[in-house]
Parts: sequence; C-alpha cells; structure tokens
Amino acid sequence: MFARITQYKMKTGTRDEATAKLNDLKAEIMGMPGMHCFTNVMNEDGSGFVVSVVENEETSNANAPKVAEIWGQFAEYLEGPPTPVGYDVVAHWHAG
Repeated sequence: MFARITQYKMKTGTRDEATAKLNDLKAEIMGMPGMHCFTNVMNEDGSGFVVSVVENEETSNANAPKVAEIWGQFAEYLEGPPTPVGYDVVAHWHAG
C-alpha cells in the first residue's frame, strides 16, 4: 500500500464551507481507483492534512489528475497550493 499525505491551509473563516464541499465530493474521492481509506484532519485555524491510502504508488500517481481536479474545487478556500508527499505504508491497523 501507498499513502499520500497532503498538508494544506484554508483561508480564515472558510472551514465550514470547505467541509461541506468535502462532504459533497465523498463519492468522487472514495471512487478513485485503488482507494483504501481517506482521512482529512483540520484544526480551527484551517491548517490540516489529508491522508489517503491506495493500493500502490503507481495507482496514486495515476490518480494525480483527478486529485488535482478535486483540489481545484477548493481553490477559493485555500491560502495556497496543497503540499503532497508520498510514503510506503508499513502498518495500516484498524481497531476491532
């Protein structure tokens, strides 16, 4: 498995709108090929990270145009472009 961790910063006062947009895009995000899981975390100041785990790095790279399209839908909310970094997954645990 492969994880893409993306740091971002939302403009002040846009957290609720951006979260609503995110929820509207759930089917598109989760429908990308090879998607295992998606987590988005954000502090009150709008700083956050997206962690998406996919089948492998090749799948992550192939999804890049769709990911860019989705991030583009947040352009009005973002302070600047998000910063993605990729990693090989060495542990992926779930409770239960």
